[in-house]
Amino acid sequence: MTGAARGVVLKLGGELLEDADGRRDIATAIRRLASRAPLVVVHGGGREVDTDMAALGISKRAVDGLRLTDAATLDVVVGVLAGRVNTRLVAAARVAGVPAVGLTAADAGVSSVQRAEPYTAADGTIVDLGFVGQPTGADEPELLNQLCQADLVPIVASIGADSGGQLLNVNADTLAGHLAARLGAARLLIAGGTPGVLDEHDRTIPSMSLDLLHGFLVDGRASAGMVAKLIACREARRAGVDRVDIVTGKHTDDLDTTAGTMIGD
Repeated sequence: MTGAARGVVLKLGGELLEDADGRRDIATAIRRLASRAPLVVVHGGGREVDTDMAALGISKRAVDGLRLTDAATLDVVVGVLAGRVNTRLVAAARVAGVPAVGLTAADAGVSSVQRAEPYTAADGTIVDLGFVGQPTGADEPELLNQLCQADLVPIVASIGADSGGQLLNVNADTLAGHLAARLGAARLLIAGGTPGVLDEHDRTIPSMSLDLLHGFLVDGRASAGMVAKLIACREARRAGVDRVDIVTGKHTDDLDTTAGTMIGD
């Protein structure tokens, strides 16, 4: 995805993919983006994970939007993300005319992942996240490059595996930011259920400098679900990704025309 073929990494929040109408709109949006530039899609699925966990009597625990993942939680996360959410999205994309290929970060040539170190929360607490993975490595994700060069659209579920084969739950925003940096993407587009970053009056902030972003992180203005998004955006911009946006993906089939926040200087 380097050089003349620099493209887009699109991260989709799981709330956009929960019903057939939402998947149909997003599939059309994927087709539009893929017609303009090479495209890699990364998706989450947290609310579906929550639903399945509740049905199984497993309590959810999270810190700063990061899910604490024990063995029972990991089984649910893998089944939901790599199974149901990924397969349904790939199928919807193909109906829309997108040559989509379903993957996880555990596949060769996507992303190296290692178990995350204990996490320092916004309140200073140090937390063991459990079976949570952190993307690593400076090499380009070769499989993703090859698929893009073949005019295919990789759709990646945020499940990784360490060097010993242990499956790990990877935050989808973190993975998307990492892949945008490693691929040399021109753009990172994070689409979810809210119209970008909101101020204290719940109004969209149209643009946000890295200094303002840092302020949101350190003074607690960023909501728990927004923290990982902002960190991913910051890392992508620092790595040379030209344009980074957080937008709403609700009720739209064109993510270039929807409300959101541009992250930059």
